Amino acid sequence: MGAPPVAAKIGDAELHYDGRVFKLPVVEGTEHERALDISRLRDQTGLVTLDYGYKNTGSCQSEITYLDGEQGVLRYRGYPVEELAEKSRFVEVAYLLVHGRLPRKEEQQKFSDLLTRHSMIHEDMTQFFKNYPEHSHPMAILSAMVVSLSSFYPEMSQDNVDEELTHIDITTTRLLSKLRTVAAFSYKKSIGEPFVYPRHDLKYCANFLNMMFSSPVRPYEVNPVLERALNVLLILHADHEQNCSTSAVRAVGSAKVNLYAAVTAGICALWGPLHGGANQEVIEMLEEIQKMGGDVKKVIERAKDKKDPFRLYGFGHRVYKNYDPRARIIKKTCMEVLNELKIKDPLLDIAMELEECVQTDPYFVERKLYPNVDFYSGIIYRAMGIPVSMFTVMFAIGRLPGWIAQWKESQEDPDFKIQRPRQIYTGPTVRHYVPLEERG
Repeated sequence: MGAPPVAAKIGDAELHYDGRVFKLPVVEGTEHERALDISRLRDQTGLVTLDYGYKNTGSCQSEITYLDGEQGVLRYRGYPVEELAEKSRFVEVAYLLVHGRLPRKEEQQKFSDLLTRHSMIHEDMTQFFKNYPEHSHPMAILSAMVVSLSSFYPEMSQDNVDEELTHIDITTTRLLSKLRTVAAFSYKKSIGEPFVYPRHDLKYCANFLNMMFSSPVRPYEVNPVLERALNVLLILHADHEQNCSTSAVRAVGSAKVNLYAAVTAGICALWGPLHGGANQEVIEMLEEIQKMGGDVKKVIERAKDKKDPFRLYGFGHRVYKNYDPRARIIKKTCMEVLNELKIKDPLLDIAMELEECVQTDPYFVERKLYPNVDFYSGIIYRAMGIPVSMFTVMFAIGRLPGWIAQWKESQEDPDFKIQRPRQIYTGPTVRHYVPLEERG
């Protein structure tokens, strides 16, 4: 596909400093996002910017995902996430993210065939699972196994431009398919059950569910409603602009490491409770509320009390200052799953009451704290039989196409540079060594 289009320069801003005036280019993206180009700031002024968490810093130009947190908009390659979740499948969205367009019929078939062909992991890798402690966290196993893939499978070749598309598809499908298998094996390892190998007659999500829940004595019949729900969940998590794990993939990838190593960095970043572990926090919060008697109004008051350590998870987002568009879709999917399974989940009742109270309470309304994607996703996974320890693994499976697309785009960028942020040093000034015997 090549490098993304360069943002257009639309003018200059002026920085007045130390009696001089410096011009900083103002650039604009295709959705009219504007930025100050400070790439030459230090050369011109000797200054760097200080921006904790990079909340106001654009680290790259990208044409993969557009996110407008103020309006609650999320699009993959221009397609609204709502349309993709309703009409598409996860495998098709993966192709879209990596290649920049929806596949034609024959391309879709070839991509699916490659997923099937690469679904097995090298048999020697199964020995790794046997050596992990019995109750190892699935995310620890997942990250270790993904980086190990580089020992068993060659990196994507970039020597022959004519073969690049084929290599991209092979590498993409190899990772997408094997990550799913590794994830299911990790779960089986954690509960002490034998591995269930992938089947060639099942589609991507159905295959994963079968590997998770089938056993030699208990065949698993894939419910199409659950298969569809899993497709929706993975689509909604497929990419989300320059979040923590994606930034980790780009940062590690900027050292020119292989794709497996870069994706492993993303998996490790995703493991954190402030990122991919948030839906687990939501479930644990709802369970705590249930143990406290289910008094949602009391919980709301506790959440507003700055002296109370209780935290309200699943509301608000780093970038969304409106209703997360993914949350609406997940709420609808949650209802469909529970109705299909005829499950009456008390946590759902608590969640819905909590959402209603938050949306009508001036404290939360003024702060624009709306439900986010994590609020209902954990309830769906719980209903499907996926344990809390696997929630972040599910997130990783969904986010993988985005990581691959972001890594690929960064490698093709003509302005590619190794990422090396600056800092403002606040430690001691120069000190001189004093021998141990003279230190008193």
